[in-house]
Amino acid sequence: MAKQLGRDQQGITLRGSAEIVAEFFSYGINSILYQRGIYPPETFTRVQKYGLTLLVTTDSELKNYLNNVVEQMKEWLYKCIVQRLVVVISSIENNEVLERWQFDIECDKSAKDESAPREKSQKAIQDEIRSVIRQITATVTFLPLLETACAFDLLIYTDKDLAVPEKWEESGPQFIANSEEVRLRSFTTTIHKVNSMVAYKKDSLP
Repeated sequence: MAKQLGRDQQGITLRGSAEIVAEFFSYGINSILYQRGIYPPETFTRVQKYGLTLLVTTDSELKNYLNNVVEQMKEWLYKCIVQRLVVVISSIENNEVLERWQFDIECDKSAKDESAPREKSQKAIQDEIRSVIRQITATVTFLPLLETACAFDLLIYTDKDLAVPEKWEESGPQFIANSEEVRLRSFTTTIHKVNSMVAYKKDSLP
């Protein structure tokens, strides 16, 4: 009888890798919005994922927006044409950029031509993702308090010749003047690697 592999032992395909990374962005963005108080805490609900209790939005408008972004990211990740996702947090009052959460994406394009899946267990990938999410949660201990009402924006960097989908628009990089940067952990599916960092505005006090 043929040996069946359990789901955890199945290798990683390009499509599977794109789904894992897009799902990470969904939970990662939700975690940032909750931790940084961009939306009221009562608009989030607890879910279990990666062996952690995470918070995800219940706000229907935000949910739809993030779902659309994640679906689009999945497609671009599968085609290996997305290089970076940035969560920009800025003051509503004066549009000043206060934080910039940057996720750089490396894609091994040779995976497009492979028929055999890559060897890496779902558990090993989930362990790496858990470490990144834990770091996002822990950043509140050193990031300056956001003392003004803030909004967020998502920037996605793609290959230059990509046609911009409807409802998306081209944007500048929205850098922070006078910033500190902290590198966070990375994770890899063996096809996509995601490197994370957060930049924040230095306190103006001496």
